[in-house]
Amino acid sequence: MPFLGQDWRSPGWRWVKTEDGWKRCEPFTPSLEDGNNQLNDISHTVIITGDDEKEAYSTEDCEFAAKKRKKDHFRNNADSQCFYREKWIYVHKESTKERHGYCTLGEAFNRLDFSSAIQDIRRFNYVVKLLQLIAKSQLTSLSGAAQKNYFNILDKIVRKVMEDQYNPRLIKDLLQDLSSTLCILIRGVGKSVLVGNINIWICRLETILLWQQQLKNLQMNKQVNNGLTLMDLPLHMLNNILYRFSDGWDIITLGQVTPTLYMLSEDRQLWKKLCQYHFAEKQFCRHLILSEKGHIDWKLMYFALKKYYPTKEQYGDTLHFCRHCSILFWKDTGHPCTASDPNTCLMPVSPQHFIDLFKF
Repeated sequence: MPFLGQDWRSPGWRWVKTEDGWKRCEPFTPSLEDGNNQLNDISHTVIITGDDEKEAYSTEDCEFAAKKRKKDHFRNNADSQCFYREKWIYVHKESTKERHGYCTLGEAFNRLDFSSAIQDIRRFNYVVKLLQLIAKSQLTSLSGAAQKNYFNILDKIVRKVMEDQYNPRLIKDLLQDLSSTLCILIRGVGKSVLVGNINIWICRLETILLWQQQLKNLQMNKQVNNGLTLMDLPLHMLNNILYRFSDGWDIITLGQVTPTLYMLSEDRQLWKKLCQYHFAEKQFCRHLILSEKGHIDWKLMYFALKKYYPTKEQYGDTLHFCRHCSILFWKDTGHPCTASDPNTCLMPVSPQHFIDLFKF
């Protein structure tokens, strides 16, 4: 018979009535801790009581116990992920007659398929930026399952960067912000909310420091290609490629490849266009930087303005929000919209807007 103790959170125990009174049964011993496979082969379990009284549990009871142990093992497994593979979710901020409760940031992070999104080069930067914003201010607002999912996705991102060597600078910035946040939270654990044991967070911080060291020692593989290379292109095409970049650090990195690209990357007009794209003219007047010749140093202006004002973000693919249906989804997957003209209801969602959707 099941028995619930005074603590309502207790899962209860199974008790057997004997002549000496009620005795608690423990059908699983420590030696069977990892015996999930053996549980499937046992048709019934026999418990011997104090007076050799036998109580046989049916196959249904054993199967239920085996499933419960497997479920507990799944939850305790650090490599398991607590997320759903849903293409869209309904964002509701208050209870209604049709729906009870509300959608939180952690729930949205779990249910939307971010784990597969990092495999798409169009969405990779978007997911990394979202994780970086969560690391800065929203990490403690996530549930335990969402935090576990967060670090599992982060592990996949680091592995992808180590294998494909794709945009390691972006991941280094993410890990730096995350390690700084965890150091503050661990030192002030009494003043903040951390889900789980403090030792788990210390292990996570050690893992982040290990990832940072691995990325620091990352060596780019030299591409061997006998076909057409970047330097075989004419100067006007190389210059056009540089004008396509929206990040100043990408321009500097490309300029370090060859002397020709360095000369093109130092063009004043290139940095002027970049400043005009990200910032307004009123912001230029507040942070004017002149060169020795008396001209505006647009390259230094860009990095100076970047410290004070946010830059525009560009992503190959983003989440979209339907204002008519209040549904959040990836654009290429679509959603069951009930509007007469669905295209007029769509709104692209930046990583910061994604977080703002769940602020109450």
